[in-house]
Amino acid sequence: FGTLLADKGLKIAVLAVDPSSARTGGSILGDKTRMERLSRNPNAFIRPSPSQSHLGGVARRTREAVALCEAAGFDVVLIETVGVGQSETVVAELSDVFALLLAPAGGDELQGVKRGIMEAADLIVVNKADGDLKATATRTCADYAGALRLLRKRPQDAPGFPKAMTASALHEEGLANVWQQITDLADWRKANGFWQSRRDEQARHWFREEVKQALLAGLDRPAARAKMAELAEAVARGETAAAAAARAMIAALPDLRESLDDGVNSA
Repeated sequence: FGTLLADKGLKIAVLAVDPSSARTGGSILGDKTRMERLSRNPNAFIRPSPSQSHLGGVARRTREAVALCEAAGFDVVLIETVGVGQSETVVAELSDVFALLLAPAGGDELQGVKRGIMEAADLIVVNKADGDLKATATRTCADYAGALRLLRKRPQDAPGFPKAMTASALHEEGLANVWQQITDLADWRKANGFWQSRRDEQARHWFREEVKQALLAGLDRPAARAKMAELAEAVARGETAAAAAARAMIAALPDLRESLDDGVNSA
């Protein structure tokens, strides 16, 4: 798909997010190696990143990476997530069009009506629609198309969207149609004011996330860690409930921050 766009003369940036090990924290970062043709295309830039402990299918600074790619003049930024979970929907908060890629026979009709990632998708693409799997892919696409009709329409949905379709990356069939659907949806959203309003809402969302991350970072200071350890031991001994200890920790945060700041200033 990236090669198709690059061959059209578009500058493509691919931000590939790899899952990180929960035990060691490491990532293979092998996505670029697998994109053998695209990585040699002069119109393409590929950047693998580890997800680390960030949930939702993307890395914590993926949004900033998107902004840098746009500022650098890339026409299209593709975000390839760790994916395949019902809750991997954070990417919807940093993308203009959310395409969900599925394999044939990944589940029955019940899978299609599950809430979560289905509600966030603008386009569902069933890949591997070739060879022995072509009939299965067509059937899977029909199942998901039926499931999409059960979802409540969102204001930013153009007529006929969200929709399901098939493609074969191996034989490069249906990829041009996928791009046409993406551009049609993008053009409609721009013409009807949803493009910018969606980006404004995403900016507000990430502001709130930055506030949360800053508050969590405060718990990593030495004074806060000592207080956390003290309260954790009290909970382990059964002297207090976890909820009560959490309230005590939150109440102690302003004092901990003030004492730390005093120490830094005196030093």
